[in-house]
Amino acid sequence: MARILLAEDDDTLRNALVIALSSAGHDAAACPDGAAALEEFGRHRPDLVVLDVMMPRKSGYDVCREIRGMDADVPILFLTAKAEEEDVVLGLGLGADDFISKPFRVGELLARIAAALRRAAKNGAVRVDGVFFIGKAKIDAKKFIAEADGVSHILTAREIDLLKELVAHRGEVVSRADLLDEVWGLDYDGGTRTVDQHVMQVRKKLGSSGDRIESIRGIGYRVLP
Repeated sequence: MARILLAEDDDTLRNALVIALSSAGHDAAACPDGAAALEEFGRHRPDLVVLDVMMPRKSGYDVCREIRGMDADVPILFLTAKAEEEDVVLGLGLGADDFISKPFRVGELLARIAAALRRAAKNGAVRVDGVFFIGKAKIDAKKFIAEADGVSHILTAREIDLLKELVAHRGEVVSRADLLDEVWGLDYDGGTRTVDQHVMQVRKKLGSSGDRIESIRGIGYRVLP
């Protein structure tokens, strides 16, 4: 689904969260401290950041402040045992989007992440110019490659544009007419059957994750969150 940067200094919790995020279809990059998290953020801009507050080298607050200096839009969630009002106010003031108090249920964290990603998609903050995910299929828009079920497939430029448009509106139904306008252009008169044919092809290339592109009868398509 999304590339997520996780910074947590507790080894056991960090490893458990990587497993949970991966099982949910996300690509998780895990770091043991704040400084490492900033380095990772600079190398591979994620779709969402999850930060522990109390970490060595740099605190979650410091990391949040520096990330906001580089990126005003990427969603940032704090994991913290410090949940006093002043802590929440400080974090939100630095630009955090949500606070999750320890201990927490993994299901709650995944739900909060999904909600933050949906909000970001509506605001246009989810990046679909580089690497993104549909289910467990990894799409590299720059290399025109989809990796799914251990197999790589070459994508056409049109297929990439189609997937970008659907992922930019993840969870929402995009009509065939809108897809034609955005992907093929306003002057294209080939008919909506063209959209159906391309969706059929990309579904095949996404393997078992192809069913994450849902057909809405009589309307269009939706990428499931």
